[in-house]
Formats: sequence, C-alpha cells, structure tokens
Amino acid sequence: MADAPAPPRRNRRGSGAVTLHDVARLAGVAPITASRALNTPQQVSEDVRRRVDDAVAKTGYVPNRMAGALASSRSRLVAAVVPTISGPVFGPTIEALSETLAAAGYQLMLGQTGYESGASGEGQGQREDALLDAIVGRRPDGVVLTGILHSARGRQRLLAAALPVVETWDLTETPIDMLVGFSHAEVGRAVADFLLAGGRRRLAVIAGADERAARRTAAFVAAARAGPQDEVPVFCVPAPTTLRSGREGLAHLLQRRGGVDAVFCSSDLLALGVLTEARARGLAVPQDVAVVGFGDLGFAADTLPALTTVRINGAAIGEQAARFIVDRIEGRPVGPRVVDIGFSIARRDSA
Repeated sequence: MADAPAPPRRNRRGSGAVTLHDVARLAGVAPITASRALNTPQQVSEDVRRRVDDAVAKTGYVPNRMAGALASSRSRLVAAVVPTISGPVFGPTIEALSETLAAAGYQLMLGQTGYESGASGEGQGQREDALLDAIVGRRPDGVVLTGILHSARGRQRLLAAALPVVETWDLTETPIDMLVGFSHAEVGRAVADFLLAGGRRRLAVIAGADERAARRTAAFVAAARAGPQDEVPVFCVPAPTTLRSGREGLAHLLQRRGGVDAVFCSSDLLALGVLTEARARGLAVPQDVAVVGFGDLGFAADTLPALTTVRINGAAIGEQAARFIVDRIEGRPVGPRVVDIGFSIARRDSA
C-alpha cells in the first residue's frame, strides 16, 4: 500500500495559511474537486468527500468565505448589534435570531456598542458608527440593530449600502427598513396606571442611563403626575444596571421627605436590588413599598416575594427579525414592515 501524501509545506514567503490547493494535494484530487467536495458535496463521490474531509481535518483548513461571497454576492452572514452582550435581557432575542438564521443556512455575527455615555448618547453614536463601518465594509447579507436612535451618518451609511436592515426593541413610524419591537412610552404609562390603580400614591423610578429606559421613565412620570402626585423622584444609575445600583437607588429614595410607596425599575436586576435593600431595612414588600421591574428575567418569578415585572417576548423579536432578513435576501415578499409585539405586566407578589 502506498504511503499517504505528506502534509503540505507552508509557503514561507506567503501568509503561512493552509490553502485549498494544499487540501487537494493531500487528498489526491484536483483543487476544483476539493472545492466541490466542500461546497456542493452531492456532486462528488463518497470516497472523494471522505478524502477531502480527512485532509481538512489534518491540515486545519478553513475555507475562504470572502472569496465565495465575491463570486456569489452572498456571504450567508448576518450582523447583529446590541448594547451589551452580557446583558441577560437581550439573551432570548440573540438566541432566537441565531437559531432561526441557522435553520435557513445563515450565521450570526455579534457586535456590542455599549450604552450612551451621556444624555445626548454621543459616545454610543460614535462607537456604533465605527462598528457599522466595519460591518458594512464586510458586506453581510443583513443587519439587525437594537433601538431606533442612530446618528445621521450611520443611518445614511445603512441606506446607501442597500442591505436588509431590521431595527428591534423599539418602535417608530420611520424605520430605516424593517422593524420589530414595542413602545417604551406605552410601557411607562401602563406601569404607572397599574400602580395608581393599586392605590399607590408616592411613585418613584430607578432607571439606567440609556435612552430607551429614559423614554419609559418620562412616560411613567407624566402619567403619575396626571394623577395625585405633583413630583415623581427619579434616581439614575449607570448602564448596564446592577443589583448594587438598585440597592443604592432605594436607599437614596427613602431619604427623601415623604418617602415612596412604589418603585418602577428599568431592569429586573435593579428591582432585585430594591427587594434586597428593602429586606435589609426591615421593609415589607409590597405592604410598605411595591416594586415593579422590566424584562421578566428567569429569576423574576423566584424572588421573595415574586417580582412583578414587564414581560417582553424577546424570542419573538429575534424570530421575526430573522424572518424579515431571510425573506428579503431570498426575494420573498415582506408583509407589514413594522411589527409591534407589545408587552404585558406579569403580576406577582411584589406589587
């Protein structure tokens, strides 16, 4: 039996990367045959597929997808931009987006913009613009964004690229292309009405310093002031929010004259901090202070008392965003370009 071909030598004058020619030589086939075995395996015999697969395993070869994208005008990659990868509230959206895209033969790339560095969000805008430049320059098949507030430069760049774009986790009548989300202002009004209907009269807010939370807060304050309350205290904390900042927020609010009897938090982590601080101070929830969170994270139903919170179907956002992208890429008609998935208040023991 003849010895197997020796592993390919790296070209010292080149990049050192294993090439398709190296794989073909090791498998004992022509480069075009190796390419077919990798890209259209149904066109070659089982023996050839096995030999090429073995050669790929031995060499660690990774196909140059950019070359394939240039030839087909399709990268089969979709880019998603989120404020934070570590934030649990976006987890179901990212997971559903990734799984739905994968089922259609596309892969997901993630980019992180961070949250606004100040009231204007200038810092975030610059970071998002830089990230969008890098993404668009690589010509993905589509882009999924979190939120609707982008710089004029970023919006112009996306429009000029003529890529399918889906904005998520927000609502507007003037999307860049397609949109799936909900109204943050409606969330704020609904929570204020819920607490007022429950007899609460000294409402307050603990909110992270991001624009979407700010819109929920503004609507909450306006609705509360339309009732019996003249002033609604707001305690702002850095984003992404933490349990510690929730504890600090309640401690600050309790120092105010008159105190508070209900707190709306811009995240469930903040609400968990409020519950923790209330227990540490001997306050009964909801008798002394009602607490409402946002996001309905996995732990919300298991806190003591169980956390009342705003439930967002993040998975539905991800699935719809993926369907929008795939339908547009593959030339299928897209129905209404704006989908409002709504929200609900998960009523539990804390309010």
